[in-house]
Amino acid sequence: MERLTKRSWPARSLMRGVAWFVGGVASLAAVAVGAVLAVVFAATFLVVGLMAVALVGLTVAAFKARRTVSASPDADVIEARNIGGHSWVAYGWDGSPH
Repeated sequence: MERLTKRSWPARSLMRGVAWFVGGVASLAAVAVGAVLAVVFAATFLVVGLMAVALVGLTVAAFKARRTVSASPDADVIEARNIGGHSWVAYGWDGSPH
């Protein structure tokens, strides 16, 4: 039996070149998809960060408003408590009307 070490296959050589070309195109497509996904995720983190800053700002504003309301009670505001069902008892209006 004779062992062939070198064969000349022109079709195999052509397929190898096509495979390299297709592999390069697939690699470029994968890099492009990865770049787009990186931009999308970065934008997502930016939006989440902005929402967190807005939430913290609103929380600070609510605490300041709460502190301001509790520090200076308004004389025209009365207090009412629900004693069950549709019945309410109001306090703070037994003075003379203005």
